[in-house]
Formats: sequence, structure tokens, C-alpha cells
Amino acid sequence: MTAELKSPQRDPRTNSFHPLKFAMWLGIAAIIMLFAALTSAYIVSEGQGKLGHLSLPKIFWFNTAVILASSAAMQWTVSAFKKYNRNMYRTGLAATFLLGVTFLIGQYIGWWQMPSLKEGFSKVVASDYVFVISSVHAAHIAGGLLIMLVTLAKSFFQPFNPNKLVNVQIMATYWHFVDVLWIYLFIFFQINLA
Repeated sequence: MTAELKSPQRDPRTNSFHPLKFAMWLGIAAIIMLFAALTSAYIVSEGQGKLGHLSLPKIFWFNTAVILASSAAMQWTVSAFKKYNRNMYRTGLAATFLLGVTFLIGQYIGWWQMPSLKEGFSKVVASDYVFVISSVHAAHIAGGLLIMLVTLAKSFFQPFNPNKLVNVQIMATYWHFVDVLWIYLFIFFQINLA
């Protein structure tokens, strides 16, 4: 079975980087630029003294632990796929999905603990920034969860295909990226809201 597997990193016909991985990295580069712009706008506003004071909701600490656990679960999922263990693969994917949903629910709870949603926008500009930046991040998490849900459904209704490793690796890379992105944003908020 392993003899028929194609290399997930390189296209064997052209010895070039897999086009799906290339497209994913282009997308990640665009997301990085988006968040660089958002956090830069925050820093500019902070320099102008327009932000006001905000304490980050405590649940964001819990959410950070959840997103780290989801990254570990995703790595376990990839490992199970490489071992052709369909049941472990499904379990890991389901665990990653549930942890991702838990993260989104935690973010929603955190947003309602900030002044932006309770009192209206622009009363505490720092709260507006945190809400907008974390909401855009949450949208990227939701996109990853949608892909994960479709992939999980396919794992029950389609035969296991070990040649789809590249798809699993792309999904895992994206998921690890949005996890690391949240860590960056969380640290950014901790430093700039202190």
C-alpha cells in the first residue's frame, strides 16, 4: 500500500511544491497581512491616546488553553492518518472540532464581558479593537471548523484513502496557523492593554 502513495510535499511529475500547499501558504500570507494591518491600527490609535482602559476578559485565558489543546488534537489526527488508523483519525478530528467550537463559545462569552457589546461601540475604543480583531480571528476559526466538519463527515461515508494525506496536512497547517495567530493576538492584547 505504501508503494502507491505519492509524496505529499512535492509533485512527483514536476518535482515542485504541491499546488494546494502553495495556495494555502498564499492564503496564510494574506491573513498575516490582514492581522498586521489590524494590530498596526491599534498601535496607531494607542499612540494617539484614544483607546481608554480595558481589562481583557479572564475567559480568554481559558480559550487560549483550549486552542492549544485543539492544536495537539490536530497533530494526533495527522499522526493517526499517517498510520492508516481510521478510528483514531476520526476521534482526533472530532476532538479538534469540539475544542474549536468550545473556543468560539468562549470567545462569544468574552465579547459579552467587554464594554463594546454591553454599552455600545466607541465608549471604550480598546474594547472595540479587541472585539473586531478577535471576531475576524473567530471567522477564520469558523472557516477551519467548516472544513473540518466536512472532512469528518467524509471519513464516515467515503472509503479511507491514504493518498489524501496532503489534504489532511493542509487542514492541519491551517489549524495550527490560526492557533498560533490567536497566541500572538492574546500576547499582543496582554502587552498593549496592561
